[in-house]
Amino acid sequence: MTIREVASFAAGEWVAPGQGARDIASAVTGEVIASAGNSALDAQAMLDHARGTGGPALRKLTFHDRARMLKALAQYLDRHKQVLYDLSFDTGATQADHLIDIDGGIGTLFVFASKGRREMPDGHVYLDGEVEQLSRGGTFLGQHVCTPLQGVGVHINAYNFPVWGMLEKLAPTILAGVPAIVKPATSTCYVTEACVRLMLEADILPAGAVQLVAGGLGDMLDRLTCQDVVSFTGSAETALKLRSAPHILENSVRFVAEQDSLNASVLGPDVDPDSPEFDLFVKEVCREMTAKAGQKCTAIRRIIAPEDRVEAVIEAVSARLGKTTIGDPRKETTRMGALVSASQKRDVLDKVAVLEREAERVHGDPEDFTVDGADAGKGAFLPPMLFHCADPDRARRIHDTEAFGPVSTVMGYRDLDHAMALANRGEGSLVTSVITHDGDVARQAVLGAGAYHGRIYLNDRTSMKESTGHGSPLPHMVHGGPGRAGGGEELGGVRGVTHYMQRTAVQGSPDHLAAIAGQWVPGAAEVTGPAHPFTRRFGELSIGETLHTEAREVTLADIEHFAEFTGDTFYAHMDAKAAERNPFFPGRVAHGYLLISFAAGLFVEPAEGPVLANTGLDNLRFMKPVEPGDSVKVRLTVKKKTPRTEDYGEVRWHVTMTNQDDERVAEYDLLTMNAY
Repeated sequence: MTIREVASFAAGEWVAPGQGARDIASAVTGEVIASAGNSALDAQAMLDHARGTGGPALRKLTFHDRARMLKALAQYLDRHKQVLYDLSFDTGATQADHLIDIDGGIGTLFVFASKGRREMPDGHVYLDGEVEQLSRGGTFLGQHVCTPLQGVGVHINAYNFPVWGMLEKLAPTILAGVPAIVKPATSTCYVTEACVRLMLEADILPAGAVQLVAGGLGDMLDRLTCQDVVSFTGSAETALKLRSAPHILENSVRFVAEQDSLNASVLGPDVDPDSPEFDLFVKEVCREMTAKAGQKCTAIRRIIAPEDRVEAVIEAVSARLGKTTIGDPRKETTRMGALVSASQKRDVLDKVAVLEREAERVHGDPEDFTVDGADAGKGAFLPPMLFHCADPDRARRIHDTEAFGPVSTVMGYRDLDHAMALANRGEGSLVTSVITHDGDVARQAVLGAGAYHGRIYLNDRTSMKESTGHGSPLPHMVHGGPGRAGGGEELGGVRGVTHYMQRTAVQGSPDHLAAIAGQWVPGAAEVTGPAHPFTRRFGELSIGETLHTEAREVTLADIEHFAEFTGDTFYAHMDAKAAERNPFFPGRVAHGYLLISFAAGLFVEPAEGPVLANTGLDNLRFMKPVEPGDSVKVRLTVKKKTPRTEDYGEVRWHVTMTNQDDERVAEYDLLTMNAY
């Protein structure tokens, strides 16, 4: 059998295993299949390559440029993922597990690519929040902005997700404009290496954007600066050792930790054994115990049920687990494969011995189980094991000991407050789920447990068909948790991108902020275009280009006609005495939407042109009532331009309507799609 040499990709070169290399065994057969590691890697050269070559190349690109790269990368990996499937079977993962790891990682790239194009500017500065007016006259303003760190993201990943674990960190890092050095766990690094080779083969990312360490990092962490970020996934013990290193502390190196945790699932007090929520609860528990052989940082470790339903839960979960086929993950009939290694199997059994001091094993015997198509003695196989703790209040180890495998413990609760207290005994988790059809139970659960858990997953008969599952971190939502879970967070859409950026408070004039942000700010200079802005294509329009309209008088007849035509006969528009009793109005006033319609009539160019569609209004505010006899005029300004497709882009116009005394009566952003 050929032993695969897993190389590192350092400073633009592939470096084969060398001094200090370690053998890697198949989780299924126990045979050595690969070798990885080279203690002679030049850590400083890798950091210099990232900071001096990868970082500058990425920062020259806009957020949209980098988002397009992520999409192209995802498409390429999606076309070539079979090679990753084939390798991943030796990690003990089934084809269903591959969908979580490999397809899940590719999907994460797609999500960040989409969010980058839709939620971030086609520029180099990301705005965090609205403009703050720091002076009475509006000539001195403030704006929080985010710019890319000028260092490198060092990603230390766990063994259980060799592809998703890399891509879920890599996507926001690259989108932020920061290069990455990826260090996967050695036991499954051969899959990560294959994925990195595919990415480099695609020739999409600039040189220095991604490097790979197969094996140990050496002294790399001792060479980091305040511009670098360490993103760690793994055990609490290792995280503590790394994050408390003097160099990390002295230099305030950002350290994001996502650690294993004692996640829980709570069966709501409203759920009876014959309800759809009960069946859902059992399915969720069993899926989380058996997917990836329970080697998921989000897996359910504690099953919390009403005391009078504990027996029913044990019976139902045991029956379902009893149907789980354990075996060679390559076989289509296999539902649960092996743990990642023999050492991991030993660790799980050691932790099981600890749990047995406080809980009784009610299902699964590690000494007597069947493995289909493989040798249980040579592979890292274990059966799903279910425990019951009769006294969870007095117990301690079931709340602080995680057997990182197909192991979970059932315990009973008296009332919902007791259930939340038990969930919180884990001292911080990535996720707790609550299966309930009662909105009040859901609310109490969030209030009672939210502070201890990074995510609370609620599910019932309404959402069960479309829900993604207790153990599925989604790129749109924050993944992380307090306390034992690490105290950090990943993913979360654009929030995850800003972990690799510096938030800076910028203060200055409207013109300063407009120049920095790449979008017009009220008070900044206006530009007069050569023609009506609606006659000019997307690429021809300039930020700050402004149209000032003529004035139009608003008459009582206008108000009454609008009321009759639309059916909006609200008293403030139709009844003078009633309107006068209203503290907001001097008498009968114009409809707000009448004013918006008049605004469009004042600034729209009716002839066919490059404006393809009005797609909406944002931030609409009515500031001063308009009475019959008042006149209104409009200032229309190009605020922001965002490319959308090859054929058109989105133009955000700032619209201000004023009266005859130049007082603002309405203000909003208008969105149009304009042809190139």
